[in-house]
Formats: sequence, C-alpha cells, structure tokens
Amino acid sequence: MERSEVGALVRSAVDGDAAAWKAIVEGLGPLVWSVVRAHRLSDADAHEVYQTVWFRFTQHLDRIREPEKAGSWLASTARHECLKVHRQARRLVLTDDPQMLDTVSEDGGPEQTLLETEDAAAQGERVRRLWQAFEELGERCRQLLRVLIASPPPSYQEVSAALDIAVGSIGPMRQRCLRRLRARLEARGTA
Repeated sequence: MERSEVGALVRSAVDGDAAAWKAIVEGLGPLVWSVVRAHRLSDADAHEVYQTVWFRFTQHLDRIREPEKAGSWLASTARHECLKVHRQARRLVLTDDPQMLDTVSEDGGPEQTLLETEDAAAQGERVRRLWQAFEELGERCRQLLRVLIASPPPSYQEVSAALDIAVGSIGPMRQRCLRRLRARLEARGTA
C-alpha cells in the first residue's frame, strides 16, 4: 500500500469508518505477519502477538501523529511484542530434574525484584516530570522537539518543510528549547 493511501485510511478509521479499518488490516496484515514469522514463534504465540499488535494499534489509533507511517508503527510494535515473548520464554524452563530445582535463580529472588520495581518506579517518575516540563514549553519548541525525536530522525530539510523554519535556524532553536527544558527540570530538581 502507498503511504498516502495508508494515511487516508488511518484518518478515516479514526473517524469510525469500518471499511477503512478493514482495508488497513487487509493491506498491512501481511506486513505484521511477516515480522511475526521472522521471529519464529510458536503458532499460538504468533497468533497472540498478531492480535496484540492490532489491539495496541486500536488503542493508539487516534494518537498516531503521522498516519501515513502506520506500517512502520505496526512493524515496530510487532517486533517489540515478539521480543517480549522471547524474553518471557527464556525465563520459563520446565524440568523434572531435582538437581536443577536446587540451583539458585538468576533472577536474584524477591529482593532483586523489589529493587528493580523501585528503580522502574523512580524512572517512571523522572519520565513523568520530563513530559510535564516539556508540556510547559512554548508550542513552537514542543513542535520542533517532537519532530526531531522521531524515529527515524528526519533531515533538517524535512523539518524545515514540516515546520516552516529556515534550515539554518533549526539547530539554534533546538538548543534554546533544550536549555529551557533543562532549566524547568533543574527548577524541579530533576535534571
């Protein structure tokens, strides 16, 4: 499917068009399956990942900033979900060997789990504060920084065309926006 066609279908699906949704699934379903099959999951896991990818897509459908890149979003999400299944499978080892049952776990036990949970909570709080400070920036800074953190990163020519900013102004404006963001974070004791 052409990117422009995908973008139009995604916008229609956001507006509730069932035919557009069906066309998206039919057009991009093979892409999702190819990513899932490339990870050599069991049939059950492959079907689970496929369904999860489409579920995540419906959850984020109205928040996708670049609808024409929905195929990339789906492929990336499929890859992440497959890797998650592989990680979970590595943790689970079935055995009836009594010697194996006496070995020490690599997970480190409940203490390690607690520490990891606390670290994850602290990281989540830092991320929340970052986005809170980000939202306090001016609209122009938020637009520029959002475009610049896209994956894959756009060229300065693409940024210039998208935001109507001279190519030579992008770097200095980026620096000013990041300084403002850092100042807001430092004021909160987060930097």
